[in-house]
Amino acid sequence: MTLGMISSQMTAKAMPADAIVHKWHVFQNIKETRMALGATDRALAILDALLSFHPDTAFYGDSALIVWPSNEQLIRRANGMSPATLRRHLANLVDCGLVIRRDSPNGKRFARKGQGGEVEQAYGFDLSPIVARAEEFKDLAEAVRAEVKAHRLVRERLTICRRDIVKMIETGIEEGVPANWGRVQQTYQSIVSQIPRTAPRQVLEAIAGDLDDLWVQVRDALESFVKTKNLNANESQIERHIQNSKPDFKSESENGFREKNEASGSAAETGNVRSLPKRELPLSMVMDACPNLAWLLKGGGEIRHWRDFLAAAEVARPTLGISPSAWEEARIAMGETQAAITIAAIYQRVDQINSAGGYLRNLTDKAKAGKFSVWPMVMALLRAKLDAAKAAGSGAGEGVVELETAAKVVRTEQRLEISDALRRSLDKPGRGS
Repeated sequence: MTLGMISSQMTAKAMPADAIVHKWHVFQNIKETRMALGATDRALAILDALLSFHPDTAFYGDSALIVWPSNEQLIRRANGMSPATLRRHLANLVDCGLVIRRDSPNGKRFARKGQGGEVEQAYGFDLSPIVARAEEFKDLAEAVRAEVKAHRLVRERLTICRRDIVKMIETGIEEGVPANWGRVQQTYQSIVSQIPRTAPRQVLEAIAGDLDDLWVQVRDALESFVKTKNLNANESQIERHIQNSKPDFKSESENGFREKNEASGSAAETGNVRSLPKRELPLSMVMDACPNLAWLLKGGGEIRHWRDFLAAAEVARPTLGISPSAWEEARIAMGETQAAITIAAIYQRVDQINSAGGYLRNLTDKAKAGKFSVWPMVMALLRAKLDAAKAAGSGAGEGVVELETAAKVVRTEQRLEISDALRRSLDKPGRGS
């Protein structure tokens, strides 16, 4: 005897006499709430067998609901199990309050019938908790179904959010959207690594919330880039429309001013930048101009891909004493690759620059005004190597390497379509520093 058994008996006595339930409907609710009730699967198989021994499908609150099968009959109808297993799981049904024991004086299960053949007294298992707790089982089953649905939905939410974030990160890297995508990937991996194989819904909800926040950040970065791109495209279209509206009108003062500037070699920086090619610099050319960046790789590694170059620039930034805010502004204004090339050029000539952070902010301001390009910086570094090679002579093996670099400079200049004024400005001492 336990307090739980007494509680079950009290519940059975308190059930209304006019209560009526469908025993198999209640049994279905019990199966769905098995874990919450603490019932075992084998115990439910025995309960199924006990219910089958009662001839009625509808259970009434005022009817006799005691069945008295022997252990052998239960074992056969419960698909076979050992007597010890049967006793253990019968005890589980009693502990869960699903059945009540009605023991005879000698512990046997039987029924006494009257003269008319009706059962007057029975000893066995009382199934009245099926009726008394039917509403409880129904409410509990609905709660379990709701929890299962919520668990499935949060799993689906995690899957969709993970897929979207990965695709957006790939898009941002491929399209050159200015953002620290390496850090975004690290944040994503740290969140995903917390997802356990089996976990309660509350844990998954918390992880899904972190992924939602990251999704919003990545989406905002992509949308801001698209809006900026569309705005620039509209401005350039309006500018072309204004320029083409009067194609034959050119003032003499304007022509004279342009000729004077080009003759003196001091053309406007905006014109110089626009005359440079719009394509990206090759990685090999950047590394020829900025070989010192490779020193920052662990184990003396080699920079073969842009991702290696970006990683090395991330290491160079604190080495140069550049603040994270200055680095972030440069990436937004120039783009991640262009900003990394600028860092590499600064690192290459760090001994000639007093304040790397202030210099980067100055270049960032020029980039915001559309007056900056990394092409002159890289070309100036390559020309410096060419001048050094000429001064040192080309007899030694190192001279051969420098001459190869010089040949690349010559070939690059032949491919560029730039103005004479820009070429003269690139030749000036200290250009790009």
